[in-house]
Amino acid sequence: MEVINAIGRRKEAIARIYVTEGKGQITINKKSLEEYFPAPILQYVVKQPLNAVNVDGEYDIKVNLKGGGVKGQAEATRLAIARALVKINEEYKSVLRAEGFLTRDSRVVERKKPGRPKARKRFQFSKR
Repeated sequence: MEVINAIGRRKEAIARIYVTEGKGQITINKKSLEEYFPAPILQYVVKQPLNAVNVDGEYDIKVNLKGGGVKGQAEATRLAIARALVKINEEYKSVLRAEGFLTRDSRVVERKKPGRPKARKRFQFSKR
């Protein structure tokens, strides 16, 4: 199997991944998954697409992550892994689509507006 690459985005985070056949090693920015995401819930989020199609431990995944916070990075990685799995086997698409792993979460921070302290917040109104 050749190298399959995919990209995933969430908020400001961008994950570029490279998938090859292997023993299930996930390397993120030259660190192991457990080292990069110490929180078990974030490790679970990253592995969700692999568990959904029962291929956990069959592919080595190398991830280049940049931008955003830890949750955004984990979810960007999840999207990239799901997209790569569909490239590997088209039959996984229906399962991953039903779980919602192929949908790009397009919510991003709203821009700050002029004459306001934040995007929607107003300065305190003074009657007198």
